[in-house]
Amino acid sequence: MTRVGRWLILAAAVCLTATAAFGQEKPAEKPKTLLEEIVLFSYIENSVVFNLNGNGRGNHNELRLYDFDGGYTFNMAEFSAKKDPSERYPFGFGVVLTAGQDAQKNHALGIFRGSDDAFPFRNTPAFDLEEAYGAYKVPLGSGLTVKAGKFVTLLGYEVIESPNNLNFSRSFLFGLAIPFTHVGALLSYSPTEWLTVTAGPVVGWDVAKDNNDSMSVTGQFALTPFKDFTANFNWITGPEQASNTTHPRTVLDWTATYTGLKNVTLGANLDYGWETKEASLVASGTRNDTDASWWGIAGYGAYDWTEQLRTALRLEYFADPESVRSAARALGSRTSLWEVTGTLQYKIWRGLVGRLEYRHDQANEKVFKLENHGLTPTAKNQDTISLALYYSFF
Repeated sequence: MTRVGRWLILAAAVCLTATAAFGQEKPAEKPKTLLEEIVLFSYIENSVVFNLNGNGRGNHNELRLYDFDGGYTFNMAEFSAKKDPSERYPFGFGVVLTAGQDAQKNHALGIFRGSDDAFPFRNTPAFDLEEAYGAYKVPLGSGLTVKAGKFVTLLGYEVIESPNNLNFSRSFLFGLAIPFTHVGALLSYSPTEWLTVTAGPVVGWDVAKDNNDSMSVTGQFALTPFKDFTANFNWITGPEQASNTTHPRTVLDWTATYTGLKNVTLGANLDYGWETKEASLVASGTRNDTDASWWGIAGYGAYDWTEQLRTALRLEYFADPESVRSAARALGSRTSLWEVTGTLQYKIWRGLVGRLEYRHDQANEKVFKLENHGLTPTAKNQDTISLALYYSFF
């Protein structure tokens, strides 16, 4: 055989091999086992908070939530096990157990909190059943998911779990404008790849034992119109006053997140809420108009300088025209709050993360640093420096 013939045979063999390889289908991914579909999450967090203006009553930072106490706080110990319904295993579940001072502030009425506990963190145990629910995916269209039990709210940009937030402290919107958890049922369906619709009845705001024999309704439109951008429109409406079913409370909540820029996270949150014949305004007997409203907006930005180092900034405004949500002033008086928060986060080792945070709160009137036995606010501003340390096990 001539040299030319050998080259022709070799070229033909290469072409056949390439054609066969090109025609082969990509091997199918091995389906996950049941254990592989269960997602575990656990962390512990401690913090120290210094009020630069000097603390008022009881060494507290007014209008704060998880950083309410000055000095050292054991914030949270959490263990979570969750499984989303899948094609292979259509059932799902979620169990979240928490302990610490943060857990104490999340109590729902009827679970570690009685009807005589006006505030969830007074005379109540420092542990909580944050979530306990079951779920099932009904083979209808793209799949109709049914979820029932106790679960966290659909509303809000920030969440209870500190490691999943850009900042250590929580916004006014998180602490004052929306609920934390619900007991009820939700239906979720995705008519398209970029839209998921969720809705269902719930007992109310942070209520497991119904206090008025009437359900509220909550829902969400979750959109992913293009890559790296998500936007949610959330809402809840229904009666929340004890032994009263005729005066509903409603909140509309918008959130958005964009991660299309390298190392950058951008977020936004807008809330608007109102309640007819708000109970505390009615009880005061000082106003003819007893309807209440509140609204606020927050913007978020974070930049990852390295795999270990991140900086984050939050800017926020919250308006409480009747002072029913903040209880910072006499009922009927307008309370306006601004805050700016800067957070430096560093991954120290594996799941160990440290956060150094500065926050400035400002109000239109004196609402901070309560003195005279905790009755008289003496300052329009509040500045704190926080040092927080958490460790994630999973």
